[in-house]
Amino acid sequence: MHLEKRINLAYEKLKNIILETPLEFSQRLSRKYKAKIYFKREDLNETRSFKIRGAFNKIFSLNKDQLKNGVVTASAGNHAQGVALACFKLKIKGVIFMPYVTPLQKIQRVKYFGDDFVECKLIGSNFDESQKQAQKFAEEKNAVYINPFDDLDVIAGQGTIAFEIYKNLPNIDYVLAGVGGGGLISGIGAYLKSKDKKIKVFGVESVGASAMHQSLKANKIVELKNVDTFVDGAAVRKPGKITFNLCKKYVDKILVIPEGAIAQTMIELYQNEGIITEPAGALAPAALDFIKNEIKNKTVVCVISGGNNDILRYPEILERSLVYQGKKHYFLIEFAQKPGQLKNFVNKVLGPQDDIVLFEYIKKNNKEKGPALVGIELQNPKDLKPLLEKLKKFGFTYKKISADDPLYSYLIK
Repeated sequence: MHLEKRINLAYEKLKNIILETPLEFSQRLSRKYKAKIYFKREDLNETRSFKIRGAFNKIFSLNKDQLKNGVVTASAGNHAQGVALACFKLKIKGVIFMPYVTPLQKIQRVKYFGDDFVECKLIGSNFDESQKQAQKFAEEKNAVYINPFDDLDVIAGQGTIAFEIYKNLPNIDYVLAGVGGGGLISGIGAYLKSKDKKIKVFGVESVGASAMHQSLKANKIVELKNVDTFVDGAAVRKPGKITFNLCKKYVDKILVIPEGAIAQTMIELYQNEGIITEPAGALAPAALDFIKNEIKNKTVVCVISGGNNDILRYPEILERSLVYQGKKHYFLIEFAQKPGQLKNFVNKVLGPQDDIVLFEYIKKNNKEKGPALVGIELQNPKDLKPLLEKLKKFGFTYKKISADDPLYSYLIK
C-alpha cells in the first residue's frame, strides 16, 4: 500500500482518539526572520508528544491473536508513553524497555499512562542498547515488538501530522521536524511530497546524534560510535532501514545544529511563548537561525515534537545555552600564594558586569603557586577579549578550557 494512502487511513482511525494539535503563528520569530513562522504544537497531545500517533496506529493494526501475548517496545520516553496509553485503553499487557539515562519525569509518565497494564525495564545506556534487549525479550515471549520508528504503520501514524498541516495551511514553503530514528520526518516528507513536490522538508539533528545525516551523506546506514544523550528523545545510534530509504526519497536536507543552540531555543520558547519543550521538541525552531537567509519571505512550519522535560534538567540547559552564546567560560588560572592575588584578579581583571560562578583550587600543596578552576559569566560575549588581555597584562598564567578538553564535559553536565 502506498504510504500516502496509509497516512490517510491512519488519520481516519486516529481523528476521534487523538487531538488535532493547533498550528500557532509565531509573531516573534516571524518578525525576527522576516517570514511567516508557525508552530505545530505536538507538545499539546495527551502524552505531550507526537509519538502517540504512531504507537496507536501500529497497535490498532494488530489483531487479537497478535495481541494475546502483549506488546514490547523500547523508547527514550515519548514512544513509551504512547504505547503505555494504548495498552491501558485497549487493556493489553505491555513491557517497555528504556535507557537508564531516561529522565525520571518520562519514566513516571509511562507508569502513569500504563497503570497496571505496563511494566517498565530500565536497561542500557542509550536507546540502541535498550532496543536490543527489548527485541530479544519479545522473541522469547512471542510478543509483538513495536518499533518506535522503523515500521510503516508507525510512520503512517506520524504522517498524520503532515495531513493536518496541509489541510489547514496548504500554501507552505518549508516544514522542519526533528530526527531521531526518522519516523516523524519520513511520514511528513512522504505525505507532503505527494501533495506538492515544491514544499521543502528539512529534518533536524543535534551535532552529538546525527546518525541520519551521516547515513545519507555516506549513502548507507551509519552507526555512530558515540552519542550525546542531551537530546534524549532523538539520541539514536543508527536510523532504521525503512526510514533511511524514505528520507533519501522525500527529505530535502538534514540540518545538524549544536546542542547549545537547542538549549538556547528551549529557554527562549519558555520565556517568550510560555512553551515548555524537551530538547528533541525544540530541534525544529532551533534550526531556523541556520537557514535564516533561505526562509526570508517564506511560510515555514516547525514541528514542536515534544514537551516532556524534567525540571531538574534546567541547570544543564541554562549552562549549555550560556556557553553556546559565549557568555560563560572556564579557565585554569595560576594564583601566586600570597596575599592580595584574588583581590587583584577581581578588581583589575574582571569587568564591572562579569561574575565568578565557579572558583576551586585544584592544587593546594604548592606554597609558591596553585591553579584554580574558575568559571566566569559575562554580560556580553564581546567582553571576553578585554578579559583575556587583562589576564595577560596583570601577569596571570592561565589556560582557557576548550570544548575538546576532557575536563570541559564535566563542567557542563
